[in-house]
Amino acid sequence: MTTEANVAWLVEHGYRHLVVRRGGPRQFEEARALAIETAGEQILHLLHEVLSPDGQELCLYCHSPSRQLKDEAMLEQSCRRFEAGLPQSVDGLSKPRGEKRHDKLCKRLGQLKQKRFGAGQHYRVQLVTDETGQRVTAITGKRGGSPVRWPPTPGVHGLRTNQIAWDEERLWRTYTLLTNLERMFRSLKSELGWRPIYPHRSDGHLFITVLAYQCVPFLRTRLKNTGITDSWATLRDILSVQRRVTATFSQRDGRSLPVRKATVAEPDLMATYRALRISATPGGTKKLIT
Repeated sequence: MTTEANVAWLVEHGYRHLVVRRGGPRQFEEARALAIETAGEQILHLLHEVLSPDGQELCLYCHSPSRQLKDEAMLEQSCRRFEAGLPQSVDGLSKPRGEKRHDKLCKRLGQLKQKRFGAGQHYRVQLVTDETGQRVTAITGKRGGSPVRWPPTPGVHGLRTNQIAWDEERLWRTYTLLTNLERMFRSLKSELGWRPIYPHRSDGHLFITVLAYQCVPFLRTRLKNTGITDSWATLRDILSVQRRVTATFSQRDGRSLPVRKATVAEPDLMATYRALRISATPGGTKKLIT
């Protein structure tokens, strides 16, 4: 968890860190940014700026077109849900037992804004009351309530680190390496059934963990050298389509002949086998006359 307390602990004990920056302004100037190409052939803009007053920590702002589309789509979805929640308060004004108290409706609108984080600031919602000011007679809403955008810079996220000697590209490549490792461990947790870990089996769990961690990067590195840059989750899906099947044949003498072999590899799987220089028929063909 990249809380201020945890980062301070890392600095106090002399550890290097490269973590996501939580909160704070995101001042991004594309004209000053460095453009690099990611593994997915997408252009990423990186902006390197000093963050801390003592100059011991810096921030790397990263702008991604795909992340911008995601941020904007999330905002639109939040706005649609905010608009869908407004009629519920308006409909209550025309019902005999509907809520009409000013303070209660203000609280309800506040909860709606809090639930649809980021959308409420884009709307001007007014409660029209009677002469007493306690009873609401109408609710009006209009989009365009705040000039402030949320997120303020769509598609931009920040990284913070105390590796001030590293350039922008090295920081980004290192961060993507860390995220790849996290995704890999999340995947392996489910595949190897690491949970729960019992005390009497902890050594075995650790051994399998290290062994699996060594195997996966080795396989991905060899595949990358041949132009295959798929994630481990994608590779697992490609490998999962092949099965070992057993067909049993009856012979004339009454005995049975079970034949066990692998199914034919799909094109993507065949390309993976060729890159790894292994047989496309794992296990070979096994025959047993019974």
